[in-house]
Amino acid sequence: MNVNTLLEAANKFVRELSKPFVGREEEARAIALAIISGEHVILIGEPGTAKSALARRAAELINARFFKYLLTRFTEPDELFGPLDINALKQGRYVRITKNKLPDAEIAFIDEIFNANSAILNMLLTIMNERILYDGYNEIKVPLWTMIAASNNVPDEPELQALYDRFLFRHFVKPVSEDKWMSLLDAAWKIEAGYYERAEPVLSIDDIKALNRLLFKVDLSRIKEKLVKIYAILEDHGIHLTDRRKGKALKAIAASALLSGRTVATEEDLLVLKLVAPKDRDEAEQVNAILLEEIRATERHLRELSEIEANIKEAIKYINSITDFEPRLVDYLRSFEAVRDRVKRIAEETTDEVVRKKALDVLAEIGEVIKLVRRKLGI
Repeated sequence: MNVNTLLEAANKFVRELSKPFVGREEEARAIALAIISGEHVILIGEPGTAKSALARRAAELINARFFKYLLTRFTEPDELFGPLDINALKQGRYVRITKNKLPDAEIAFIDEIFNANSAILNMLLTIMNERILYDGYNEIKVPLWTMIAASNNVPDEPELQALYDRFLFRHFVKPVSEDKWMSLLDAAWKIEAGYYERAEPVLSIDDIKALNRLLFKVDLSRIKEKLVKIYAILEDHGIHLTDRRKGKALKAIAASALLSGRTVATEEDLLVLKLVAPKDRDEAEQVNAILLEEIRATERHLRELSEIEANIKEAIKYINSITDFEPRLVDYLRSFEAVRDRVKRIAEETTDEVVRKKALDVLAEIGEVIKLVRRKLGI
């Protein structure tokens, strides 16, 4: 596929992924971001919120080999990684039969992942991080592209923090809101009746790999200053990102741009940090509020500058119509001098080039109208 076709197919993937499920657009986007960036995603929330169904459908849409398993405290490594080959063992060779097990999967869904015991935990860490299964004397390279995991809660145990940190994307799933309950009933009935058949692939693993290569061609230059500023704000609010997560967030931002059909990242793509920065639900609410405040500032500034520009045009019409001394001209002068200071602050503080250019243009217009008022006042 060419670039435009790839981007269109990626967008279709998100739409098709959420199609059978009511109110699961955010979950579908989180999974899509993880798959495009070749990272892992964890969905945290109560059972019965379509987590496993979304994972299976994601694999179907890219025709990927899929593995699914529910972990308990008693799960043995053989259940995930395959049993030992007894015949090989008799010959003194330590070999696992991995067919149709986790080491054979391209997309995997592990439910209640934090139930992993120490033996499974260590093997999962290396598979997720290095795509290698260390097993006895063997190193097995695995084709795992993305692991989608689920849990009811965020882990408190220190030994599980390394595993939790391997998930670049963390999404806190909520039940469907009340206004969508009727749609939920209708969709659930169709699913129970078998109305939704197996998903038809819209991408292949090769296409996903092509998107992943394209990821590193996304222009991130416009957002880096703003990103650093947001990191500082999050830190001030007690929300800490490890150095690794700070760097990997660039992949999330680039993936967001691709899903929006762009190869240039904009401030809007920084909203993806709500899936990267928080550790728990409380932080998720904080991060979302901070991002909305900081990123929406661009929209507010542009709107404010446009209003000032409109006021300037109206003022010029009025000022040009005055032939004699008018006391209101003094008020105009003071007002525009104050507005000039405000626009200067916007131009100096913004990290958005579009806002800065707009502010400088408006400053020039304010300068002209101040000169006009001064002439009318004979100053």
